[in-house]
Amino acid sequence: DHIEKAPAWCSVDLRDGNQALIVPMSLAEKLEFFQMLVKIGFKEIEVGFPAASDTEYEFLRTLIEKNMIPEDVTVQVLTQCRDHIIRKTFEAVKGAPRAVIHFYNSTSVAQREQVFHKSREEIKKIATDGAKLVKQLSQEYEGNFLFEYSFTGTEVDYAVEVCNAVLDIMQPTPDRPMIINLPVTVEMSMPHVYANQIEYCDKHLKYRDSVIISTHPHNDRGTGVACAEMAVLAGAQRVECCLFGNGERTGNVDAVTLAMNLYSHGVDPRLDFSDMPGICATYERVTRMHIYERTPYAGQLVFAAFSGSHQDAIAKGMAYRKER
Repeated sequence: DHIEKAPAWCSVDLRDGNQALIVPMSLAEKLEFFQMLVKIGFKEIEVGFPAASDTEYEFLRTLIEKNMIPEDVTVQVLTQCRDHIIRKTFEAVKGAPRAVIHFYNSTSVAQREQVFHKSREEIKKIATDGAKLVKQLSQEYEGNFLFEYSFTGTEVDYAVEVCNAVLDIMQPTPDRPMIINLPVTVEMSMPHVYANQIEYCDKHLKYRDSVIISTHPHNDRGTGVACAEMAVLAGAQRVECCLFGNGERTGNVDAVTLAMNLYSHGVDPRLDFSDMPGICATYERVTRMHIYERTPYAGQLVFAAFSGSHQDAIAKGMAYRKER
């Protein structure tokens, strides 16, 4: 009924959060944002889809060539399970001190039937072919690579079947674990149902001691934070998130709210939001987004009370603290 330790955090601000902006960040702004994420304490940062955009390719190469990635920080790059995209991704990440190659394919009923017109077996083959090429290139390129596989909203038994087929190819070990990421792409289910899916995967994935179960909640139903917290209670070990819930459509899950919720319950979130005004100012300037006044923990009105009885209780509470 409570979370005892913080999950591993992965910021996807520079991918989901950036591609969702009306005016995407410039190279200089992305570098500044990256440095802020490092200062906050993120140890895993997804830097984009380098094979899909010259800007993202250049950003990643700048981080690597200017030695801007701290030794204890892992960059993550996203790629579809497509041959030429996987190959260009390895070119982009060449020379990074440590990188997660995050590969994915669409496996949902809607995508299978409406977009790809493929059977379950054909869709699974896209995943396994991608895994084989990722593994092959990781041995050909010099670098310290870890791996992540993602899929989209899918029947949980079939999702596990596809993930286990990928795991059989990648052969993770406890000292070189693989991330299996379960996105809540458009929040199709209530948080407790998502938690049940996480628990099912926790029990049925192969190589379980060598797998990190990750979650990537969006906020389409307005329950992204609840989904993430329930997922961690159900066995998820990692959360992909964005500052202040930035991201596609109604946003990705809010890293600030998740971390500060833990802090308010006495759990060290391992992220430092002590300079909230400074973080808010940088975020608003480089993203051109506005932090809503009633945003938890960060909004301008979070510590404002307009009711007389509330003001009276707060004043007495502060006096009590001072006396005791």
